[in-house]
Amino acid sequence: MHLKLYQIDAFAKKIFEGNPAAVCPLDSWLDDELMQKIAMENNLCETAFFVKEGERYHIRWFTPIAEVDMCGHATLASAFVLFEILNYPNDEIVFDSKSGELRVKKEHDKFIMDFPAQEIAASAVPYALTEAFEIQPKECYKSMDYLLVFENEEDILNLKPNFQKLKNIDARGVIITSKSKEYDFVCRFFAPKIGIDEDPVTGAAFTQLVLYWSKVLDKKEFRAKQVSKRGGEVFCKLHGLRVEIAGYGVKYLEGVVEL
Repeated sequence: MHLKLYQIDAFAKKIFEGNPAAVCPLDSWLDDELMQKIAMENNLCETAFFVKEGERYHIRWFTPIAEVDMCGHATLASAFVLFEILNYPNDEIVFDSKSGELRVKKEHDKFIMDFPAQEIAASAVPYALTEAFEIQPKECYKSMDYLLVFENEEDILNLKPNFQKLKNIDARGVIITSKSKEYDFVCRFFAPKIGIDEDPVTGAAFTQLVLYWSKVLDKKEFRAKQVSKRGGEVFCKLHGLRVEIAGYGVKYLEGVVEL
């Protein structure tokens, strides 16, 4: 069996930036174990697989060690493959997923994803997080991930978490964020529990971040930056219970997996 594989840098205008994702279009589903092995072999934060079902696509995402319920950058990468390489003819792609219906449209060279917002609730800082960070946050919230708010951008840039301690949290991962001088806000994301010490750009995190910052800044539209080593600029907008997350993409490689 020969399987096409594309590697796309999401939330990037040029290669070696943003967040790389592998994308494998399928005619029908492979065994879960095989998809997990492919993701492990790719050794990227996420590998996306999708299958056409009528006029829609079913999408699934795997880290090197686990399947996840939501992934933004690999969805953007999948839309890039469909629009730019596989010549998808319509204006909007509809993906069905474990997180419900996800839509992606293309405007010029920007990909705009429509995801469900993730409600956040105020929380005490769990012990594992107080141990993992040398600086303590001023606020803590919980949803799919923990969301920690820090005093300033320098805190976000300088934090060096203890990844072993972060494996003990009762959530997928940890988002850290603060206001920014150049952007509306900056953030970073850590998820060693699912095999990702630090994710370069985490689209799904903005389904939580936008709810927080819309209340704090009293606005609905944002220009943000995930300040990882590779970094990535994200444009996002709150629409009721949905969040628009937009960015660019670029193809790094195209290949064939021989199974």
